[in-house]
Amino acid sequence: MYTDFTPGTDVDVLHDALFHGTIARLEGRPEMSAIVGFSRRFLEERLAPVDPVLIHQMEGDLAELCATLQREYANSSEVKQLWKSLFEAVGLDPYTAVRDRLTLRFQLPSPSSGERPWARSTATVPFHRDTWGTNLYAQVNWWAPVYPITAGRTFAFLPELFARPIKNNSNEFDIVAIMERNRGHGQPVRQGEMVPQLLEDVDLGEAQPVTITPGEIIVFSSQHAHVGVPNSTKLTRISLETRTLRLTDLETGRGALNVDGRARWVSYGMFRRIADGTPLQDILGVAAFEPFGATDSR
Repeated sequence: MYTDFTPGTDVDVLHDALFHGTIARLEGRPEMSAIVGFSRRFLEERLAPVDPVLIHQMEGDLAELCATLQREYANSSEVKQLWKSLFEAVGLDPYTAVRDRLTLRFQLPSPSSGERPWARSTATVPFHRDTWGTNLYAQVNWWAPVYPITAGRTFAFLPELFARPIKNNSNEFDIVAIMERNRGHGQPVRQGEMVPQLLEDVDLGEAQPVTITPGEIIVFSSQHAHVGVPNSTKLTRISLETRTLRLTDLETGRGALNVDGRARWVSYGMFRRIADGTPLQDILGVAAFEPFGATDSR
């Protein structure tokens, strides 16, 4: 499922491959090892004496605890510098590339009886393409485990759907309204509203689980269809993720082909320049969320 890219691979070659469906695995990179090492120390210091992968055994509001850890991690200057070093090592120019939030993701084990209340900070994400929500086809996803994972606590790809249209309700998806509700304005967002919904039968049993090891990272086009695997193990999955865009790709219209995305907005406001945090909309001179079709977003 993965194509291994060695250090020194030209970043244009890498992105061309990603935009045509390659799922790249990067391994043996000291910058990624440094990110994993820092992430483990971060968690172990804050959760001591509890092993982070047993966070689900702690008392109290686990959703709020995970959300607090996510905020602190994303805002850490050291985390930002470590990821910047990785991006530079891969060949991204921090002044002409932007990134999404640096997310520390928790997926708790599925309860043996009853259901754990749904929460954004611990949710298993349903089937989707990221492009259904952002309308940015030059967008690239980065994903890595912090602790070992198995096929029972991961996410999975359906690579054969990369270029095939899939029926979905992205035309009804309103990320601006959802973000307002997430800020406490209006009714709380329900689980099924967080991403556009699939409107046809897809055999999720054919999905291929990701089982890379800590220190490795996969990079893939946001056009790839993927789904969270319900955690059937006794350990919490803790992983890292973010997304990037290169300004040259946006400016030239390079990216994956849009086969079925019809979201209302182009989500420029999710991204900031890697070098200094300047919002993408300020760089481009557009609104944070532009109506689809108002700009050339491919």
